[in-house]
Amino acid sequence: MKQSILDAIKQFDTIILHRHVRPDPDAYGSQGGLAEIIKTSFPAKKVYTVGKEEESLHFMRRLDTIEDSTYNDALVIVCDTANQARVCDSRYTKGKMFIKIDHHPNDDPYGDIVWVDTSASSVSEMIYEFFLFGRDQGLQLNDEGARLLYAGIVGDTGRFLYPSTTEKTFNYAGELITYNFTRPDMYNQMYELDPNIVKLSGYVLQNFTMLPSGAAYMKLDKEVLSSFHAIPSQASLLVGDLGNVKGIKAWVFFIEEEDQIRVRFRSKGPIINVLAKKYNGGGHPLASGASIFSWDVAEEVIRDLEELCNQ
Repeated sequence: MKQSILDAIKQFDTIILHRHVRPDPDAYGSQGGLAEIIKTSFPAKKVYTVGKEEESLHFMRRLDTIEDSTYNDALVIVCDTANQARVCDSRYTKGKMFIKIDHHPNDDPYGDIVWVDTSASSVSEMIYEFFLFGRDQGLQLNDEGARLLYAGIVGDTGRFLYPSTTEKTFNYAGELITYNFTRPDMYNQMYELDPNIVKLSGYVLQNFTMLPSGAAYMKLDKEVLSSFHAIPSQASLLVGDLGNVKGIKAWVFFIEEEDQIRVRFRSKGPIINVLAKKYNGGGHPLASGASIFSWDVAEEVIRDLEELCNQ
């Protein structure tokens, strides 16, 4: 797959990179890191990173605005996106060829070329592996690309705490930090929280519900978010807060948006992406998401999670 992807990159003069909606650091890191590799290796190529920008990730990269005509005879690469419904910017099919690079379960194997590695901690890790593979064939990595890939790995491994972190992950991270970027600044930009979000975190820790089964849940409706002057994307940063609570096996956050309720699953052991799929979502075995449209359905999700933990 890596050779096929490299051959395709060499073939096209225009390359457009997409990623998933509601991006996280790995989405930006893999998208932007690959773009930097291509631009550095092949300066004559036109390379664009597109999608709706996430303000909290402006420190990583600002994205491009392009016309529909740019897709004519273009190669499109979609990073870190398990299924087509979650690709940000629906124009990804308008290119001449498109490629999927991902580390989620391959339930939707879209694309002319598909490279999926579920053993990878992140797609940013995969992109660095792609660079190592192609280094003898002309691929180059600059400092900016290294910064983005490192940030993506850090984000998707929870600062190397998640079980997806492997020896290879540490080796790659060790190589990336030899490039010229400032890690303390990056960490501060990734993990510093506004005071109102810190207070919301305190509310979460004081008000979550833990069931005898080891299942836990937290509901953050519009009223709660408004009282803390928080938006849903900020609340989503707190999903990991319950990971340090003794006795919790798996937990779910419900975060109300304007037109739906975002469901964020996390687990210390029970496989929860099967549950996410039941509610038209998906993701990793221990970190998944879905969307529902009423609080009555939230109660069904809680019952299903409790049953899963009991098993």
